[in-house]
Amino acid sequence: MTEMRQKPRNHTFDLLCGLCIIRMIVLHVTEACGFANEGWWVEVMEWTYYFMSFFFFKAGYFNKTISGNSRQYCIDKAKRLLVPYVVWGLIGNLVVFSFALFILDPKSAVVKALSWDHVYKTSSFYGNGPLWFLFSFFWAYICMHFISKVRGLRWLVLGFPLISWWLYTMDNPLWLSLNNVFFGIFLFFLGRVWRWVMERLKRRNTIIVSLLMLGVFVWLNATWPCRYTMSSNAWSGEWWVILISTVTSLCSLSGLLLSLHTPRIPLVNYIGEHSMVFFVAHYPILVLYKLIRTANVRSLRGHWDDYTILLLVLFGVCLLLVPYVERVPWLSGRWKKKSEK
Repeated sequence: MTEMRQKPRNHTFDLLCGLCIIRMIVLHVTEACGFANEGWWVEVMEWTYYFMSFFFFKAGYFNKTISGNSRQYCIDKAKRLLVPYVVWGLIGNLVVFSFALFILDPKSAVVKALSWDHVYKTSSFYGNGPLWFLFSFFWAYICMHFISKVRGLRWLVLGFPLISWWLYTMDNPLWLSLNNVFFGIFLFFLGRVWRWVMERLKRRNTIIVSLLMLGVFVWLNATWPCRYTMSSNAWSGEWWVILISTVTSLCSLSGLLLSLHTPRIPLVNYIGEHSMVFFVAHYPILVLYKLIRTANVRSLRGHWDDYTILLLVLFGVCLLLVPYVERVPWLSGRWKKKSEK
């Protein structure tokens, strides 16, 4: 039998994806340990707030499958995104409610914070908050599929960031954290357009244009510091600055690194290659550690020892989980395609 030649992986996007995952995990540990408002971390956030947006941008850059049979398309995306979303959400729930019902004092802050309206107001789960991304990602894919079926409708996507911003000014009224989907769809199509532009600019011109855009991003962010938090669709600063900064940062970094043929950085690229495992698994582990500390009447806040231990534990355990989680489709979302069966 002849073996099918596989297209080599793109190390640039694995590198960027790995950096985004590392920054996300460090963010969650920083918040858990009470350092989120420290000056050094505020500075980091102001220069990396667009990292979560990168996943929508990356999906658009590589994606070629938003057309086709609608029923099959929706089922495929549900299997790859909603199934892991529900399973890992229940795992997070199991961690939190096991402690809330059987271990923690009913008067503790953790138990008091539990609320039934959490079920419909947000798409995150108790014990695995970051899963909002999979739910929003799914609905962005579904919307993009149907938008692509109507000729000329894609031009409306140019106004979608304004819709997300307007929803923010209206106190984000949509249930299940769906206020960010409009901006996500815009970023998806931005990725597709940027790939089309790069193919026509060629390498030298792409580097020049990317450097110019990087300069615009640095100047804007230094002059008008801002931040966009995708999980809560929070626009902190002038909306046009956030929009231009996000577009220029994503296009310039990807354009430069792709044109300069970035080498593979083993650990960072490995995390990027297996980003789904790190994404879905790290938060229940963090919450478990935090609840164990809470049960022993010790807060994580202000403790650098816990900060260091958590980072080592989260990255270490996730690295160990990679081969096991990826074998199970309903945990990893890696379902075999019909051509692979």
